[in-house]
Amino acid sequence: MPKPLTVALVSGAALLTRRAMRRRIQASPLWPMPALDEPVSGRPRSRALRLLVASREEAADGVVQLRLEGRDLPRWEPGAHLDLVLPSGLVRQYSLCGDPADTSSYTVATRLVADGRGGSREVHEQVAEGMELEVRGPRNRFPLVEASSYVFVAGGIGITPILPMLRALPDGAEWRLLYCGRSRESMPFVAELEELDQVTVVAGAPELGALEVPEGAAVYCCGPEGLMAAVEERFPQVRLERFTARATAPGAAFEVELRRSGRTLTVPADSSVLAAVRRELPNTLYSCEQGFCGTCQQRVLEGEVDHRDELLTDAERGDSMLICVSRARSERLVLDM
Repeated sequence: MPKPLTVALVSGAALLTRRAMRRRIQASPLWPMPALDEPVSGRPRSRALRLLVASREEAADGVVQLRLEGRDLPRWEPGAHLDLVLPSGLVRQYSLCGDPADTSSYTVATRLVADGRGGSREVHEQVAEGMELEVRGPRNRFPLVEASSYVFVAGGIGITPILPMLRALPDGAEWRLLYCGRSRESMPFVAELEELDQVTVVAGAPELGALEVPEGAAVYCCGPEGLMAAVEERFPQVRLERFTARATAPGAAFEVELRRSGRTLTVPADSSVLAAVRRELPNTLYSCEQGFCGTCQQRVLEGEVDHRDELLTDAERGDSMLICVSRARSERLVLDM
C-alpha cells in the first residue's frame, strides 16, 4: 500500500501539471480550438435491426414477398415503409404490407424491374429464406388520416402501402379502391381484394374520368409515375407515395465549395451534386440515388437549396440536403465536406 504522504505528493504534482497546461493552452493563439461538427453523411436515420428472412414466396408474376422475423419489433402504422440493406450494401425502401399489430415479423413485397438500378434484381436473385438482412425503420411519410370517406388508386406493386390502410379503416367507413395493373397475374393480392364490393380491378389503363371522389374525401395513390401524375392532375389533393425520384427539370449549372476539403467544383446542368462531388471525393457515401435513403445527406453552410428529395423534414432542410437529387437555387453552395 502506498504511504499517505506519497499519494498526496503525486496528486498535488498532477494538479499543478494540469493547471500549467491549461495556462499554456489559453495563452496559445489557437485557443479556443475551432470545433467542427461531425459530418451527417451516412448516419442511419433509425436504429438497425438484423431480421431473419423467414419466408420468401411469389405473390404474383414478377413479385416476391418476404416475411422478416424478429423479436419485439417497433410498431408501425399503415403507410409505413422499411429500409432494407441488401447483401451488396444497397439500401432500398419497401412498404410494409402485413399486420401492424404483429411485433414478431414484417412483410414486404417487391416487383422485379428488369431495367432498374439493381435493387429489385438483388432481392429476387440473392435474398433467400434463412438469411439475415439489416433493416432500418419503420418510417411513415404516407399516413392514413381521418376523413369522411376515402378513395384509393393503386397500380401494381403500389397496392402494398394501401392494403394495410384498407384493413385499418373503421367499421362503416365509406371507401373505394381502383386497382389496376398490366394483367391480373402481375397484381399481388388481387384475389383477396376483388372479393370486396368497394374494389374495382382493371387489367390495363384505368379510366380516371369515371372515378367519383366525394367532397371531403381523402385520396391516396401509389403506383407507376405515369399513373400518379394522371391522378394528381385530376385530383390535386391526392396523397402520393413515391419510391422513385419525381421527374424534374435538370436546372442550371452552379458551383459547390467543399469547405473541409478546400475544393470548389462546378456541377453541370445535366449532372447531380453527388456525381460532381465523387469525382473529387470518390469515397463519399451514397446508396439509393433517388432521394429516399438519406445516406448522402450533407450539411449546407451557405447557399439556397432546391430540395428534390422525399425524405428530409422541413427542419432538416433548413441546413442540409441530399446531394443525389437536390440542387442549388443560388449560384453557389457551400457544403460541410
